[in-house]
Amino acid sequence: MTNDDEAAGAAIAQVELEAPAETDLLMPEQAVPADPAMGLEPGEEAVPLSVDGDESIGLDSSQTGLPLPQSDRPTDEGFEAPPDYLVPEANPLLVPTRPEEVEIVGTQPLSLETAIELAYRNSEELRIALLQLERSQAGLRAERASLYPTVDLSGGVQTENQSSSGGGSQFGGGGGDVTTTTASGTLRTDYDLGLSGERSARISAAERQVRLSELQLEQTREDLRLNTTTDYYAVQEAIEQIRINQAFLEEAERNLRDSQLREEVGVGTRFDVLRAEVQVANARQTLTQAASQRQISQRQLARRLNVSPSIDLTTLVVNIAGAWPLSLEESIVLAFQNRAELEQFLVEREFNDAQRRVSLSAVRPNLGVFGQYGVQSILGSSTGASSRIGDGFSLGAQLSWRLFDAGAARARANQNELDIQTDESEFESARNDIRIQVEEAYYTLVANQANIDTASVAVNQAEEALELATLRFNAGVGTQLDVLTATRELAEAEGNLVTAVLDYNRALARLERAVSNLGTSDGGL
Repeated sequence: MTNDDEAAGAAIAQVELEAPAETDLLMPEQAVPADPAMGLEPGEEAVPLSVDGDESIGLDSSQTGLPLPQSDRPTDEGFEAPPDYLVPEANPLLVPTRPEEVEIVGTQPLSLETAIELAYRNSEELRIALLQLERSQAGLRAERASLYPTVDLSGGVQTENQSSSGGGSQFGGGGGDVTTTTASGTLRTDYDLGLSGERSARISAAERQVRLSELQLEQTREDLRLNTTTDYYAVQEAIEQIRINQAFLEEAERNLRDSQLREEVGVGTRFDVLRAEVQVANARQTLTQAASQRQISQRQLARRLNVSPSIDLTTLVVNIAGAWPLSLEESIVLAFQNRAELEQFLVEREFNDAQRRVSLSAVRPNLGVFGQYGVQSILGSSTGASSRIGDGFSLGAQLSWRLFDAGAARARANQNELDIQTDESEFESARNDIRIQVEEAYYTLVANQANIDTASVAVNQAEEALELATLRFNAGVGTQLDVLTATRELAEAEGNLVTAVLDYNRALARLERAVSNLGTSDGGL
């Protein structure tokens, strides 16, 4: 590759996400070629691990032994409206029919915040929850309509034919047919006074149903945030594993070259070469598996965000996500206050109580009033007569009361009472589960915070051990086994550090989900 090509590739790799232009998408034919052994798409690089020094969990670069790298990966500062290729198809029933329609044509780097925002915009689950809420609101409007009177208009036209026999008649006429056309109309209004309590109970049940839909929307949103965060960290972990395994492979290949040179000059053995070749083969296999896992994780993240099937997503650098500001006891209490699941069971309890009142209203008296105005006239007759018969107005009240239903209403009410008891038991169970979730996430967070410190020290020690093992081996006082072991231990230490950081981030995300509505700046829907 020429210097001009390298400069052009670097410019493409550093393009920022804030301008939704075509250059935001790293196209294979535009980007810088990468090592296929790393499993990276062209134009991408393995993400180096970094730890923010200003986080409040007590970690900085001096403690971790890691430098704070200046990432050359694109950022997404200023991300507002997503570009077209990050928006799902407008037609949800569209199914690709050609291979080129699902071919991966580019890779988009995203921050975690942008990924969550895209999930909120594109998620089918969240859209379904919103539609369910709108449906419940429409049902509430339908039930509240019973607070107003109904007005009905009816009318009809009737033609009647009558026959009369001939003979003497005081009118002097003979027999014949008489056809009469009559029109009538009625305007009626009815109003239920709600004496039985059914109307108020149905409205109350509809209100509870709306609240349940709102709580379900909140749960879906919180779960979507957690799942998106988890998928994002899975991509980060896969990229880090590629970086670590690639470094291990390069070290193994260097060791193999040294072993072959020693054999050629007569200071090494064939046994040392064979062992080095086995290490290289194993490292290549591990790297291939890591590359495969990266591809799977990327597609899972793209599926979660519901972006175009031709786009792959990659992440920014690995950083510690932040600190948890509350104690365990404060976290548990806040979770009890915030969790939508707990309120959901309370609302379901109120819903079933309203249903119980609806069931009992079937055997209670119900009273309604009505007013009616009617008019009837003759439009025409075969005798030539046409006149208006008249009109009338009436008011009244109507009482209905089912005196016996063989206990059906009481049986349905008993079902609702049992549902209420079930809701209370489910509330208790959910409350206990929430405490366990908070405690598990909190303890995991604390443990991984300590693991980050331990793993950072282990990485420094493993690097120093590898240098000493290499020097001893080159000086003839060490063995190749020492070098191989030190190389493997360095890779394991780096992997442990990555795992500790990402496990810390995952635990923080689970703790935020367990508490809910804490540390989120996205607002409500």
